Amino acid sequence: MSNNDEQASEPSQRKALLKIRHRIDRIDQEILALLKERLGCAKEIGRLKSKDDMPKWDPKRERQIFERLHKSNAGLFPEQSLDSIFQEIITTCRLSQKKIEVAYLGPEATFSNLAAVEYFGHSARYRPMETIEDVFIETERERVHYGIVPVENSIEGAVTSTLDSFMKYNVKICGELNLDIRHHLVNQSGDINDIKKVVSHSQPLAQCRQWLKKNLPEIKTQTVFSTGQASMMAAEDPTLAAIASSMAVKTYHLHTVVKGIEDYSGNATRFLLIGLKSPNRSGYDKTSLLVGMLDRPGALHKSLSILADHDINLTRIESRPLKGEAGKYLFFLDMEGHMEDDNIMKGCKQLKRSCSSYVWLGSYPRSKT
Repeated sequence: MSNNDEQASEPSQRKALLKIRHRIDRIDQEILALLKERLGCAKEIGRLKSKDDMPKWDPKRERQIFERLHKSNAGLFPEQSLDSIFQEIITTCRLSQKKIEVAYLGPEATFSNLAAVEYFGHSARYRPMETIEDVFIETERERVHYGIVPVENSIEGAVTSTLDSFMKYNVKICGELNLDIRHHLVNQSGDINDIKKVVSHSQPLAQCRQWLKKNLPEIKTQTVFSTGQASMMAAEDPTLAAIASSMAVKTYHLHTVVKGIEDYSGNATRFLLIGLKSPNRSGYDKTSLLVGMLDRPGALHKSLSILADHDINLTRIESRPLKGEAGKYLFFLDMEGHMEDDNIMKGCKQLKRSCSSYVWLGSYPRSKT
């Protein structure tokens, strides 16, 4: 192609590009108009539900929406992005009916904060707490609508402070979220040579132990109560580096020294949403119990046999010592299904008769991942 031909084609290309951009602008306006219409519908639903004192959150309806969207999409639009976009839309519309306050382990930019935003989007009000127990207290006393707490990590196991709080406070599990965890080494300068100490929560430090040993063998570490606090400390002291989330970089104006320093891939943390009332059946649910066993041989085996006899799939069991009573334990049980399901209801009713203590912690929609 000659130079003259190339010059002649440039106005044509610009014209085609401009035409496509105008089309995108029209599409954006149509999307905005439909979003405003959807918001209006959500507010009307909220008014109708308020008249009949109906719950604002219908997990079964939300699951049906995502199933329909996936079917219509047929894999054309990336499904993870599709879920993220519509989760934000659905949550924003739901929150237009009633503004929701959510407590989490703070300060800002902790993984708990990240999980809360992932669950509720950016339209909710978020309140950082100093400890996981404070999240339970605020929720039980109805100073917030919900709390979100970590319960287990795929590498480090159970978060014992969360399990212990379930033994002390009268709350219900309302939902769950599995959050992929990526740990980043961050500081003020982005230069690894400026680091004299690494600070973070105990679990991230444990999950990055081998990387730190290999790459920063002479550098001391310090445990603090959250990755958010570690980020705040690094923002104030140029000799400190924090192990923190990607959110922390923006929130505290830090720089990334090294991305993804976790020792193992597939690192994920399960978070639980807590409130005062569990949601209705969605059709894809979990039920959680806190039970104590009778002091006799084979008590645990008998209890698990009851669940098996009712075709109940137990997905998790975790024991915690009963405070002040040496040798006695409480067991946290997670199972597939909702308390409204016939087999769950009958199985749990029989289980209750064979236990020294029994607490239904809630039935709630299972995480999509």
